[in-house]
Amino acid sequence: MSNWVGSVNLHPDWGNDPTYGIPYVVVNGGQALVNVNLNAYGDESDPGPMPVPADAPVEGGSSSTGDRHVLVLDNGNCFLYELYNSSVNSDGSWNADSTAVWDLLGNEQRPYTWTSADAAGLPIFPGLVRYDEVAGGSIKHAFRFTLPRTSAAFIPPASHWAATSSDPSAPPMGIRLRLKSSYDISGFSASMQVILTAMQHYGLILADNGSALYVTGVSDSRWGSDLDSLKTVPASAFEVVQMNPVYTNANYPTGSAPTISNFTASPTSVSSGGAVTLSWSIGNADYAIVSPGPGAVRGTSATVQPSTTTTYTLYATNQYGRTAATVTVSVQ
Repeated sequence: MSNWVGSVNLHPDWGNDPTYGIPYVVVNGGQALVNVNLNAYGDESDPGPMPVPADAPVEGGSSSTGDRHVLVLDNGNCFLYELYNSSVNSDGSWNADSTAVWDLLGNEQRPYTWTSADAAGLPIFPGLVRYDEVAGGSIKHAFRFTLPRTSAAFIPPASHWAATSSDPSAPPMGIRLRLKSSYDISGFSASMQVILTAMQHYGLILADNGSALYVTGVSDSRWGSDLDSLKTVPASAFEVVQMNPVYTNANYPTGSAPTISNFTASPTSVSSGGAVTLSWSIGNADYAIVSPGPGAVRGTSATVQPSTTTTYTLYATNQYGRTAATVTVSVQ
């Protein structure tokens, strides 16, 4: 704590300013799917299409020059979509340096050494402090936080490092800090006690490089001035939860990527707009995506209606990598 966090205080990196913190949007199962053009980290990203509205809020605002995260929670299909360094195009499609799809009905982890929309390879949304949870009186998860110096290592469920220090004793991504149970929170407001209690039970999980002990939340007009009281909590009030295992480039797990036994189309030739059933059989996959077309899928089939001859790609991913297969449908 002394070497890598320093003598700083906790900093709530959110408030009632809408350009502060990381926003998100909730869509239903009928939200239109749009293309996402992948840039810097495309080889470690999940392809579209994704149900990202053209007016989805961007971290920092539409003109932000920061990380520009976009988070979309599809509550109809229980998928979470997260984009990094995002911008919307005039046709409603999006550009992003990195994307990740999270199946909220499973226990998904990114492939080892892959990034997500966050440097640690973690989902962002589950680590945010949200007003609705505080108002509900209980928070049952860890919070996302940042440190300025990190090593080339990670602790599951993190899967990726973005080292800013060559010192192997620097914190790995995924390190967990916990507010000491002995720290007296009785002088804080009831709302702030909800947050601090979660920090004592579930702690903070290192998700990205940034300012020391900055904790991320969702800005909301209902946050009050008592939020500033969190800035009085010193780093010395936290302890490091035992770290095991710690993975580096020398020892991270390896294994078999998913198998795709078949990926077929029926029929393989149709008139424009005709219905085609895509079917597949995959093994040992955490989640699957069909692109273009349905996007993130469950089950073993999906219906598409191509207007031009189209090659569909099935991507199956687990913690060891990704396997792809293609099938082409001709449009007469």
